[in-house]
Amino acid sequence: MKSTHGVRTLIGDHRGQGLSAWLAPLSSSGLAVDVSQTLGATLTYLADSAPHVLVLDALTRGCHVELTRITEELDRAHSAVLLVVDPADPVPTIAAARILGDLPYDLVHRGAPLEEYQLRIEHLCERLTSHGDLVEARYRAMHDDLTDLLRPKAFNARLYEHFSATQRHDLPMALVLMDLDSFGAVNKTFDHTTGDRLIAEVGRTIGDFLRAEDVGGRLGGDEFAMLLPYTGRVDAAHVVQRIRQRIERISARWDAPSAIQISTSIGFETYDGKDLDSVATLRDHAEQALKKAKAKGGNCGVYFRTPDEPDSREANPAPFAPLAPNQ
Repeated sequence: MKSTHGVRTLIGDHRGQGLSAWLAPLSSSGLAVDVSQTLGATLTYLADSAPHVLVLDALTRGCHVELTRITEELDRAHSAVLLVVDPADPVPTIAAARILGDLPYDLVHRGAPLEEYQLRIEHLCERLTSHGDLVEARYRAMHDDLTDLLRPKAFNARLYEHFSATQRHDLPMALVLMDLDSFGAVNKTFDHTTGDRLIAEVGRTIGDFLRAEDVGGRLGGDEFAMLLPYTGRVDAAHVVQRIRQRIERISARWDAPSAIQISTSIGFETYDGKDLDSVATLRDHAEQALKKAKAKGGNCGVYFRTPDEPDSREANPAPFAPLAPNQ
């Protein structure tokens, strides 16, 4: 984006001291200009649309409240901020550096000529394009190409974060490890294209199943993982039962190149903030439970602490209430 033609610009004229009238001629240069005169109107606009550039003349001195609220609604990947400041007041400049530090933003003096505003909007648009590319690159670095689930390193980082939070707040969590049964036979019978399609379908199934607070990852090959915050043993068992069934149902709708029987072995362990000493122990327990599930013949789930209980195929748990209705 090298010109301002078609650039959506929102003028947040919160002070009402004539900024919108001063910048009105910008529309003749190809800018699509809208105006909001209160913080509430600006937040409503941001919730409904994503302007390329928000030109903000903040009402409050220091603009901390306005900038904080605005950054909560702003599309960080596609929007930039041009903050109007007074040369004699350094407070907004400091606030912008602290609150807008990870966003494309710029400062412009209140009395700057119209051409200066236009030039800074153009520069922000160029930076915004680079910023969007960076956001996309970071996302792709963290997420698996086939499944869009987290890559191993990113998943492990989230696991450490949630383990630490559970230690601090005594909120339960569960780690679920999954391994597709006889996946090697798929690649031998068909080809890697079919195997990739199957991995992608399993990834979508897991992604659609997760709650907003859950974390899904592809650990490699046909190995997957789910991190379930605020989830104790009983609820985790319900989740294991239901995701096992979801993956097994893929077989019924798989029609190319021919029928494939799909199932998964699942091992899981829980942590209440006190009963395990480390992430390594949590993961080792889940891996041991997964091996037990494999030894049982697959297509089942095993909880590490009660590995000899009936497997998840024989259980008939009540619905798992915290899950969304479509799960």
